Amino acid sequence: MIPELGHYALILALCFAAAQSTIPLIASYQQQTAWMQAARSLAYGQCFFISLSFLALAYAFIANDFSVTYIANNSNSQLPWIYRLCAIWGAHEGSLLLWVFLLSLWTVAVALLSHHLPLEIMARVLSVLGCVSVGFLLFLLLTSNPFLRLLPQPPQEGLDLNPLLQDPGLVSHPPMLYMGYVGFSVVFAFAIASLLTRDLDKRWAYWCRPWTLIAWCFLTFGIVLGSWWAYRELGWGGWWFWDPVENASFLPWLTGTALLHSLIVTSERNAFKSWTILLAILCFSLCLLGTFLVRSGVLISVHAFAVDPSRGVFMLLFLAIVISGSLGLYAWRIAAVHKTAMSFDLMSRESLLLFNNVLLTGAMLTILLGTLYPLVMDILGLQKISVGSPYFNIVFLPFMGCILFFMAIAPFSRWQIADVGRLCKKLWVIFAGAFLAALIFAWFMPIMQWDIVLGLGLALWVLVATLKSAVQRFKQGSMIHIKQWGMILAHLGVAVCAIGITVVSHGDIQKEVTLGMGEETTVANYAFKFLGAKNLTGPNYTGVEAGILVTKNNRFIALLRPQQRVYTVQKMALAKTAIDANIFRDLYVALGEPLDKNTWSLRIYYKPFIRWIWGGGFLIVLGGVLALVPRKPKHFITSI
Repeated sequence: MIPELGHYALILALCFAAAQSTIPLIASYQQQTAWMQAARSLAYGQCFFISLSFLALAYAFIANDFSVTYIANNSNSQLPWIYRLCAIWGAHEGSLLLWVFLLSLWTVAVALLSHHLPLEIMARVLSVLGCVSVGFLLFLLLTSNPFLRLLPQPPQEGLDLNPLLQDPGLVSHPPMLYMGYVGFSVVFAFAIASLLTRDLDKRWAYWCRPWTLIAWCFLTFGIVLGSWWAYRELGWGGWWFWDPVENASFLPWLTGTALLHSLIVTSERNAFKSWTILLAILCFSLCLLGTFLVRSGVLISVHAFAVDPSRGVFMLLFLAIVISGSLGLYAWRIAAVHKTAMSFDLMSRESLLLFNNVLLTGAMLTILLGTLYPLVMDILGLQKISVGSPYFNIVFLPFMGCILFFMAIAPFSRWQIADVGRLCKKLWVIFAGAFLAALIFAWFMPIMQWDIVLGLGLALWVLVATLKSAVQRFKQGSMIHIKQWGMILAHLGVAVCAIGITVVSHGDIQKEVTLGMGEETTVANYAFKFLGAKNLTGPNYTGVEAGILVTKNNRFIALLRPQQRVYTVQKMALAKTAIDANIFRDLYVALGEPLDKNTWSLRIYYKPFIRWIWGGGFLIVLGGVLALVPRKPKHFITSI
């Protein structure tokens, strides 16, 4: 009975979403105040029924109701309760339900925090969000219903959750990533509402900026968690694989970062309005494209949930309607936007932010091309090709290098005017010192490579220049507001992340060995001694756990316990890595296959500075959170 309740709640939510998408929009043109105000009540009603549906599925998972097809395919009574609960979004149907659930929460947040907006704008924003909800609810009910039953003879046991997903990363990574994806629908809704109203002054950017920042923080956090999860789980020692699904989340992040910087110019200088609107549309379109790539069945990836291409037809149609409709409205309305004539110097803050936007958009387009080109070739029946890391590294890194170069200059630039001589005088010593330090560091690397000098030099250039700008403000006696600290921390995070990427990409050491009881090997001056292996029994798996003693100069460092598990239901073998980490390096061991009872193959990695990648990512997120704080705390609600 509970699954049927969840199914009917989804149908009622669709009714509320359909009303929300039409009634307030029509009322906004007819200036019917009462019907425009009804948009909030419709949003609350939609959220209530979607929440009821989500809770119904959660209850069915906890209760092991294997008469529900989705639960029978993705759970098991032996599965720990936390993974049974998180299995809600462990596969296609449930992940879509999580999407619409989060979308309803974002819609309610807009309804609650929009009392300072003009009623007409509020009604149109909620109507656009209602249209998005209608599309995803139809997708759920018509092609991906999570409440379908296996009757009259349901199985006694489920097929278990994919072992790759039975990890703490499942608890946090998908919800954070989806919060970012779905959050950009609010930004999209503001852009479309402003185009419909023809009201594109800087107030629009002021309203939109905090929503963009919140969504961007969630997306950044989700990407960082996904990188950490892949590093721990897949056993390859890598933190980013240029997987098409990883790219699907990175594309809107790049565009969202450009949008954030463009909103600064629009809200502060009333410029770049057309560019900002286009970026808002593009950012949400890329979120939908990521959803299509993951759920259409066109990708082969450990992340891709769907295997039914028919679902992709629906998503492709929805994607085409949203993109063509929004871009068509943009082309129709944008000519009527009042354009403020502005002139600014080449090295002014406006110019630097424009360079930043162009570079981020260019990086996004090159990644998009590399992701979609093999799919298009395959669909057209032409030669099958694969685009891997070499392509992405070659095309992306030059864009990233230019972005880092201009990022260091931006804090010292001024609005509209630029004194190039003053900038050079302030920054040439930092630039020279950064590259000299990078050269010295690279000299002591196992192999001297100039790309290490370039990457590390640019990262140090951003790091020191950002710190110098903060110190300069203190010397001038000006207080640094917490919002400015947010910008400083975010830029420092980018520099820290770039240092980690550069060093680990050129300084990591990996070794595949076969060790018997008591034998040892050396990697990067660390001795790894194999102490043997013992049997292991878990709640839904059996396996073997090895003991690896790590020493350096006969000094104890760590006792690592990598595992090799076999999940009893799916009969799937999976290695669980063991990692000893500190701020400067990771020692990473993955257990391979046995040659006999006491001899095993091992993969051992030395990863210098890899924690700086995720540490930098968390600094970026923290900077984004601090940037949300308004200059006047009492105006926090009205700033949103």
